[in-house]
Amino acid sequence: MSDEPRPAGDDLRPVEQGDLIEYGETKRGGLSLRTLGLLVGLLIVVNLAALIVAPPVNEKHAGEACAYPVCFIEGTLHFPRPHEVWVAGGEEASSGLISTQVSLTDSLLTMILLTVLVLVLGAWAARRRADVPGRVQNFLEWTYESISSFGLSMGGAKAARYLPLFAAFFVLILVFNWSGLVPPIGHLDGLRAPTSDLNVTVGLALVAFFTFHIEGVRRLGARSYLSKFFPFGEFRSGIGAGLIAVFVGLVEFMLEFIKPVTLSMRLFGNIFGGEVALAVVLGLSAGLLAPIALYGLEIILTFVQALIFSTLTLMFILVAIESHHDDEGHEREEAMGGAA
Repeated sequence: MSDEPRPAGDDLRPVEQGDLIEYGETKRGGLSLRTLGLLVGLLIVVNLAALIVAPPVNEKHAGEACAYPVCFIEGTLHFPRPHEVWVAGGEEASSGLISTQVSLTDSLLTMILLTVLVLVLGAWAARRRADVPGRVQNFLEWTYESISSFGLSMGGAKAARYLPLFAAFFVLILVFNWSGLVPPIGHLDGLRAPTSDLNVTVGLALVAFFTFHIEGVRRLGARSYLSKFFPFGEFRSGIGAGLIAVFVGLVEFMLEFIKPVTLSMRLFGNIFGGEVALAVVLGLSAGLLAPIALYGLEIILTFVQALIFSTLTLMFILVAIESHHDDEGHEREEAMGGAA
């Protein structure tokens, strides 16, 4: 297959210059079952080593031995409220689940470290590109092309402009999710899976929320975009039609503010729930029984949650940049075609 851009069909017509994307040679890649098994085995060994090096501590009664099984579970489990590593001004740490206090929490510290790590690895991999790619370059190119193909299959040519954002959300959230499965994150103070903190998931959802509204205004213009929620022009078709259109528009306007809530709560609930399940199993087994099946389930679940968040963000953007006048035109054409 050549490296020239593939001709766009009717369903992949570019709307703007940035909506074009080139299709190169399809590359094969992925993880073999043997490699996956080695990774799972290494994860179990590291987890057992972390349990020996940093065993559960009796926080209620310092100095006393950690009783099995309650103390083992409590010593492994992180409750929803993050722990403050640093608070501005030396103030007392907030006790709320969501806080606006200027502070550095364990989940935020872990998020910063992981983000820097991903950026450094991405920059290093980009500088080592070669005409004859090695295994690392093949894997990275296969990963990005798989993400791009999935995004295009969902949104067509309009989605091409937003594929970098889609890929960035997916990769970062996946790294944040998987970090909770790898000790010492979750076992040592100051380190915690970022997406198990509601503050982090709310922040990610707000970034997505402002992105698709800003893009809607940029692509359609402020007046045309607001007319999707306040269609006062429908009163030209009659008072009844105008009232119905305004009512539907107001409902859609209120539903826009539900989107960041569902994005943040879905991600937080699934990741924190998975951590609770792992903490209970690890606590009951006291590290003697390796919960391989549960780890495998959590790897799949966290992958799906990262994909859902990034996909919904992409779909919300595409809905925001879609003009309601185009929908009305298509409906009118279909009605005229049916009448003919």
